[in-house]
Amino acid sequence: MSKNLVVIIGAGVGGLSAAIHLASKGFQVTIFESRDTVGGRANVISSSGYRFDTGPSLLNYPWVFEELFETAGKDLHDELELIKVDPAVKFVWPDNTYLELSSDLHVLANELERFEPGSSTGLLSFLADARNKYEIAFSRLVTKNADSALEWFRAAGPKHLTQLGLARSMDSQLKKHFKSSKVREALGSYAMYLGGSPYDLRGIFSILPFGEIYYGLWLPKNGMYALIEKMAELALSMGVEIRTGEDVLEITTDNQCVTGIRTENGQFSARSVVSNVDVPTTLLELIGDGDVTHKTKMTPGVVTFYLGIRNKFPSMNHHTIFLNEQYKKSFELVTGGGMIPDAPPFYVSIPSNTDPDLAPPGCSAMFALVPVPTISRLRNPDWNEIVTNLRTYIFSQLNYQGISIDESNIEFEEVWTPIEWKDKFGLYDGSAFGAAHNLKQIGPFRAPNKSRSVNGLYFVGASTTPGTGVPMCVLSGKMVAGRVVEDYAC
Repeated sequence: MSKNLVVIIGAGVGGLSAAIHLASKGFQVTIFESRDTVGGRANVISSSGYRFDTGPSLLNYPWVFEELFETAGKDLHDELELIKVDPAVKFVWPDNTYLELSSDLHVLANELERFEPGSSTGLLSFLADARNKYEIAFSRLVTKNADSALEWFRAAGPKHLTQLGLARSMDSQLKKHFKSSKVREALGSYAMYLGGSPYDLRGIFSILPFGEIYYGLWLPKNGMYALIEKMAELALSMGVEIRTGEDVLEITTDNQCVTGIRTENGQFSARSVVSNVDVPTTLLELIGDGDVTHKTKMTPGVVTFYLGIRNKFPSMNHHTIFLNEQYKKSFELVTGGGMIPDAPPFYVSIPSNTDPDLAPPGCSAMFALVPVPTISRLRNPDWNEIVTNLRTYIFSQLNYQGISIDESNIEFEEVWTPIEWKDKFGLYDGSAFGAAHNLKQIGPFRAPNKSRSVNGLYFVGASTTPGTGVPMCVLSGKMVAGRVVEDYAC
């Protein structure tokens, strides 16, 4: 067995990032991917001239990807064409009011003034406060491996800890700067994708809307999957072997030490295994640890619709989020109540409005996403009925906004429920975004990227540190590679 051989299970964003970082340090890396395509939940559907990103629909925090490409000796902007999307997001309410987020501060200030006269002062104070939190988080905490809470808090420093907003909710943090409930609802809606509500998540997460405003949002030419394809290309160019269509059945161990993996094609020896599968799924299905059930709170599941439509919708933004009149209750039902609201929040993306090559001429590639409870929280769900009801509701809300979809113009349609997401990508309990970010699952309290019970077993991706989202998964790959390198040096 080669001493510097590392096996990675899953060619998702985290797995590809880890492979690139490990290869840059001289490790021999083999990735085993059960599907025929790389990317994990950040995958692609191509049919009839339409190309859909299955998960993430925009690129944020471009500096994270610039650093990754530099690790491989490449320049991100030489390898990918990035199209700026601005305004990036439009929020819509049932009373026909709307708010557009722009990274142009003059435009954004004027937009907020419509909701709250004099809010420019609040916007500036919000940006200053959130930028401070962002810089503390990313320079001292998010990208650092910590083995204990004491080590994590010490890295932050006593002075900085009080500035992170850990003692107040995200909504309370936003309320310091904005009086308008709609402005707070828009900026707080990001909490859904972290598995909580802005009334429960900590104030530090005000950095989420800040990051999108400050750095802007971008679409790689040919969609987000073009980024995934390029990451795989970088890994291959560095000597990484990617074995697609080969499912890992077991992580083999001896005396609580990793010895390799077993696939449908046989045994593969390795001293180190990095799992890009959700941590609970890894422990339950690949290690056989049956004691992990319900230990990890997960983010919601999603129902996603992929529609190829023979029509254009020029009035629609790249990304439109539809909010409802029961904002707080919707969060409670989806993240904790085990119910789908009668009028659920959802978002619609039409990336072909930004990049026309994602659909045939005169046509639109439309993607809709509805957050729903995870599989175990719904009681005897009839997914056919749920999908039908959600589809009807989405179409009715689009129609209310003047966007009419003629059924005869739908040339392609595919729908994934949490069941499909679980079966396709091994997502624990059908959770779409990995482990939640409540107070007990952030920083040193989140599932660590190095197993405490099995030597040589590591984790990467959305259910370990630092968190969920494509940039965080890229950073997760860098962090777990650091763990492996450190252990090999011992």
